[in-house]
Amino acid sequence: MPVSSSADPTPIDVVITWVDGGDSKFSEKLEYHLNGKSRSVVPGANHTRFASVNEITYCVLSILTFAPFVRKIFIVTDNQNPKIFDVVKKFFPERLKSISIVDHTEIFNGYEEFLPTFNSRSIETMIWRIKGLSNNFIYFNDDNFLVRSIEPSDWFIDSKPVLRGKWFPAPTPRLLWDWTMQCLQRHVLHKTHFKPRPSFHIGQWNAARIAGYTFKYFANSHTPHPIDLVTVSGFLDRDKTILKKNIRYKFRNQNQFNFVSLSNHLQLNKGNRYITKPDLAYLQPVGRAKGYIDKKMAYCIKNQHVKFLCVQSLDLCSHTERNKLYSWMDSILQLEVGSKNWLQPEPKQRFTKLMHY
Repeated sequence: MPVSSSADPTPIDVVITWVDGGDSKFSEKLEYHLNGKSRSVVPGANHTRFASVNEITYCVLSILTFAPFVRKIFIVTDNQNPKIFDVVKKFFPERLKSISIVDHTEIFNGYEEFLPTFNSRSIETMIWRIKGLSNNFIYFNDDNFLVRSIEPSDWFIDSKPVLRGKWFPAPTPRLLWDWTMQCLQRHVLHKTHFKPRPSFHIGQWNAARIAGYTFKYFANSHTPHPIDLVTVSGFLDRDKTILKKNIRYKFRNQNQFNFVSLSNHLQLNKGNRYITKPDLAYLQPVGRAKGYIDKKMAYCIKNQHVKFLCVQSLDLCSHTERNKLYSWMDSILQLEVGSKNWLQPEPKQRFTKLMHY
């Protein structure tokens, strides 16, 4: 379990991957590389994976509010603009220069043949190549938010990443199921292009195998992930074959490894035993019973250990449910103008004004 330690002088940066699937140029490019296939038959090509309903604003503001020690925030995009600078300038003007937009062309420098890519696993495999990135950095998805104050030791102790997750046995049943389904689809139903859905856990298992594990793997959750740049860069620079195999897929593939999981297993190989619980509230509000979001917010409020919030497929929610969550985020961020919360006009106007930024 993480414990207090002496102050670590190494700065901590944040890397956030972000995409706006509603951008017409991006959509045209994606459709071109589908080669006429429907999104429904290409793993990882569904609309919700690329949708953006302003999660990035709350992601960034939560970091600036609850982790003020973060030195720089790098937002990785494909020639897009997240349009958050006006909001940051308004509430954190002193932090404006600490936020940078990083294009895919920078992190894929020397590997341009793999661009464009629409594959988050490929993109995250290259984020350690950001220029000027600290040796200690945190990888965020844009649907990750902080909901309480964070200390540097929540992420790093003695410059070693704090690993949040637990051990699982090798996922043999899932692997057998995927193999059976692939045989059935391809050889019986003659769907020759069928590919199994890329699994969150299989991606981590693939990483564990690369790191030398055969009977078990350490599975992380949907939290922000601390990464030691020196360890992952040293490993991936030594064996560029592994790197190229993982970034060659334009869309998610079951054969890929999870970058964060690779980092975690390399840390375990080095003797890192700073392991703790996720301290996470996970929301996937689509198709849930009435009151689901209210219960999750109440859970976050009641349980003081919860530091992280992950909300997936928020774009598929009704505006009412989405705004309910955002209003709660407004309240905990406590960013006010005069006596009013910064983004809390009348409910019907609120989402429109939010998206204006």
